[in-house]
Formats: sequence, structure tokens, C-alpha cells
Amino acid sequence: MATRDSKSPDLERSLALLWSGRAGGRRGPRPKLSVEQIAQAAIRVADADGLEALSMQRIAAELGYSTMSIYNHIPSKDLLLEVAADIGAGRPPEIEGTADFRDAVRQWVAALWAGFQTRPWILRVPIDHSPIGPNQLAWLDRLLRPLLAAGLAGGQARAAAMHLTAVVRGTAQISVDMAKSHQRSAAELGRLLDEVIDERAYPALAAVHAAEATEAVETAETAEHEGHGLPVELDFGVNRFLDGVEAWVASHGKVRSPGAV
Repeated sequence: MATRDSKSPDLERSLALLWSGRAGGRRGPRPKLSVEQIAQAAIRVADADGLEALSMQRIAAELGYSTMSIYNHIPSKDLLLEVAADIGAGRPPEIEGTADFRDAVRQWVAALWAGFQTRPWILRVPIDHSPIGPNQLAWLDRLLRPLLAAGLAGGQARAAAMHLTAVVRGTAQISVDMAKSHQRSAAELGRLLDEVIDERAYPALAAVHAAEATEAVETAETAEHEGHGLPVELDFGVNRFLDGVEAWVASHGKVRSPGAV
């Protein structure tokens, strides 16, 4: 497979479609059919029936146009999915009323998590390049602000933001996949594992399993109170990520920005 570079026609086409009609007004009369209208129709179909129901023919029927008319505006389904995912993600939270970088990051994570729960089909849209859409960039910018305020430098803040985004996205994907497969309750899984986890064969796993059984109620209550609606495992991971950022900044003599996050 050929490697795409920064001058790839496909990447340039993605950029043009993602920003079509969204970066300011255009002169002249508006076309009867637009990239935005097509993408919104795709979002409606995906919201209602899932990504597997989405096709150029279905979008054409939804809008009352020929399939060729859709292709004339967006030449492939992959590009349609890319635009629909960017628009479907919406704008990031403003996160007002806090100067605490940890709280700002946690609010951002909670909003992204909620978005994935509302529109899980976005998790199935292929990603083959860095964020370039208006909403994608807005989400990245919103996360970079508290990370920069915490004392991370430019490249460090971007790396941290990419890592945290991947963690939230990966956890959401696992959550969706398990829900689709009719996940057994945690209590039922615990009972089943009790029967097979031998502390002689799996000493570390047995110790963790036993501790989880006694800590489950307390952890769940804490997460419900402080976790912004996040699952326990994600809430724990985000907190340890923030601990790491603070420790790294402190050990490298960085100074937090006094600006608002």
C-alpha cells in the first residue's frame, strides 16, 4: 500500500470537503445540494440504523436526488464517512468556571465519552491521518489548552492529547463491542472467574480479583460522585494520566501557565 504524504490528492480532497461551506460564506447563490446537507443525511441514517445501513444510494433516496448527484459532491463513501464523523462529533465543551487543568481535562474526557455513547458509529469510521476537520481541530484545541496550562511544551502537549484521545476512544470501542455482545453482568463474571482463577497458577490475577470484589462498591460510589459519568476503569486511567503529567512537569522544572484553561 502506498504511503500518503502531505501533498496526497486524497488528503487535499478530504481537507476541501471537510471545510466545504464551513469556513465562511461563499459568493454567489448557494447550490441546491451541498456537502453539509449530504453529511447531515448520512448522520441521520447512521443515528437511526447504524453505519452498516449507510450507502450512497440510501443518502440519495433520503434527499430525493440521484446517486450520481451525491457522488458529484462527495466522490466516495470513505470521504462521506469522514465528513459525517467530523460534523457528527459536534463542538467541544467550553469548560467554563474552572482554572484547574485536571478538572478541565476530565470535563473534556467526559464530553468525548458521552459523544461516543450517543453516536457509537463514529468509532467505526476509519482514521488514516491526523485531525484536519473543523470540529476535530476544535476538540484537539480544547484539550491542548489545559495541557499547555499544566506546563507541557507544544510537542509534549500534542503527544499527551493524542494519547488521551486514543485511551478514551479505545475504552469506548470496548464498551460498545461488549454491549453488542450482550455483556454478562460484572457480578456474574465475578462468580464465573471465582471458579477458574487458581491462586497457585495465577497469583497476581487472584490477588487483584479478590481485591476488586471488596473494593467494587466503594469504587463505583466514588466514580459516580467524582467521575463525570465515566466508567470506573476510564476514570482511574485518566486520573493516573493526570498524576503523570503533574509529576513530569514538576520533575522537569516546568512552570504552569497562569492563564485560564
